Amino acid sequence: MTKAQEVYEKVEELTASGTTKAEAFKQLADEYGQPVNSIRGSYYTWSKSLDPDRPSRTKRRETTPEDALSDARRVFERAIEQVDAEVDAAKHRADEAKAEHDALKASAADRKKAIQERLDALT
Repeated sequence: MTKAQEVYEKVEELTASGTTKAEAFKQLADEYGQPVNSIRGSYYTWSKSLDPDRPSRTKRRETTPEDALSDARRVFERAIEQVDAEVDAAKHRADEAKAEHDALKASAADRKKAIQERLDALT
């Protein structure tokens, strides 16, 4: 899942629960440690990709071979950046999962003891 898709889905979840888009963008900007405009851009970039019939706009009157090569280079450069973003997002999710695992493991004995005490009280 790309960052743009992840941002789009999180914003949609937040707005479905009553949060305004502006608040959702700010919340996710804090979560990702990025400017609000970056989050907003990711959201709208993904939302545009959901409409396959949407024509792309070009400011050129004609495409030269140099333009085509430049466009292809930009596509590949963005793809490299996207791979890095995907790796970063996966690392973030893995770190969160590890933190959750560590917290659950650390509290397991105390939680089981408390449950066992309540169970013993029933008998």
